[in-house]
Amino acid sequence: MNATNFNPNKQHTLANPVSVNGTGLHTGINVNMKLIPADHGFGIQFKRVDIPHANLIKADCDLVVDTSRGTTLEYEGARINTVEHILAALTGMGVDNVLVEVDGPEIPIIDGSSLPFVNLIEKAGVTEQNANKTWYHIDENLVLQDTEKRVEIVALPCDSYEITTLIDFNSAVLGTQYAKLKNLADFKTEIAPCRTFCFLHELEMLLKNDLIKGGDINNAIVVVDKAVSDEEMTKLAKLFNRDKIEVKSEGYLNNLELRFPNEPARHKLLDVVGDLTLVGYPIKTKIIANRPGHTSNVNFAKKIKQYIKKHRQTLNVPIYDPNQNPVFTSEDIKSILPHRYPMLLVDKIVEMTPTSILGIKNVTFNEWFFKGHFPDMPIMPGVLQVEALAQTGGILAIKLLSPKKGYDTYFLKIENCKFKHRVVPGDTMLLKMEFLSPPRRGIFEMKGTVYVSGKVCTEADLVAQVVERNS
Repeated sequence: MNATNFNPNKQHTLANPVSVNGTGLHTGINVNMKLIPADHGFGIQFKRVDIPHANLIKADCDLVVDTSRGTTLEYEGARINTVEHILAALTGMGVDNVLVEVDGPEIPIIDGSSLPFVNLIEKAGVTEQNANKTWYHIDENLVLQDTEKRVEIVALPCDSYEITTLIDFNSAVLGTQYAKLKNLADFKTEIAPCRTFCFLHELEMLLKNDLIKGGDINNAIVVVDKAVSDEEMTKLAKLFNRDKIEVKSEGYLNNLELRFPNEPARHKLLDVVGDLTLVGYPIKTKIIANRPGHTSNVNFAKKIKQYIKKHRQTLNVPIYDPNQNPVFTSEDIKSILPHRYPMLLVDKIVEMTPTSILGIKNVTFNEWFFKGHFPDMPIMPGVLQVEALAQTGGILAIKLLSPKKGYDTYFLKIENCKFKHRVVPGDTMLLKMEFLSPPRRGIFEMKGTVYVSGKVCTEADLVAQVVERNS
């Protein structure tokens, strides 16, 4: 998909499956990785195809089990290491739904950046799906601090997704660096090519403890932070199966030229993008990360996820403008639904997409049910609120079929029904219905929510069947 017609408010997947082969950085195991298109709402999930009957591993911060030298996920015995670079590439390229199959325990490291994965995604192609993408705004400052490691990460309210990273390791070679991503559209060129890095003293420790079996001086920037003897250089050359290794004048070990002067800081930003993908929700916020690492990134992802779950219902309250022209008027609704007064409980439809619908019901003192239902303290019956949701969902289901003949909806099941706030005369009910899964054989699964004055009053999961009228 061309960037000029990319719709950030729609979900996206790959146009075609695509594969790559490579070695895992820490395990040294050669693996095949395949990216497979997935339905909307699937998210990003991993599958260990080398483990019989292995369950899918969701890209979820709550499934992280190790952050020592990368980010590792595990679910019911199936583990996948070093997921951050592929996650960063998928997020940076706007891919929401994909299955990542691997026949080994680790994502291949390739050159230590996300660029090979970006190229792979471009080879597959990115395609828009018939489903909206819900962005979650962080409406207050969130802060994570680790005074011992001098780490601080802050999320600030913002209408876009921006990230700034700062690093300072008291290194004469690196100095103090910062990197900034103003727009995810710039990820491919500004962040994806940046390779992972480590210090020489870390490299020696990792090699000694057999922790980077797949390491190579071409898939990481090695910062030489101490004087190195000829004997040590010979030993390193032997470990990397090289005839000779030398220290560049800039203080880097035998590497190619840096791709950016601040490539280490940009790679830290890349890791932040990948690790924060584990929040599981698309977010709009401004992230400022000082000395971030995988542990702090994942802990911050958990903090953001908790915030979204706590405020989810209020973060995405539909906005209703009574002056806007309706999609369907009350007369239009009567031509779609068989209901009539007093059981027609939807006044108008103000918004409709292929996966959701928003209806309006104005509650007045003149409602027929108030004569006997708490007449001295009128409260709209909960069962009628659910009926209003059902009618709204029925309109969406019927219109999606675009039938030549009339169709009706019959609700088969209502689950998880909750009443959180009362609805009284004078309230304007916003009736939102969203598909929980793609319709199958005339069966529709929907999530219904009643909003009044920015609050969730009622919610329920409903299953309906659409049948031809008079059949």
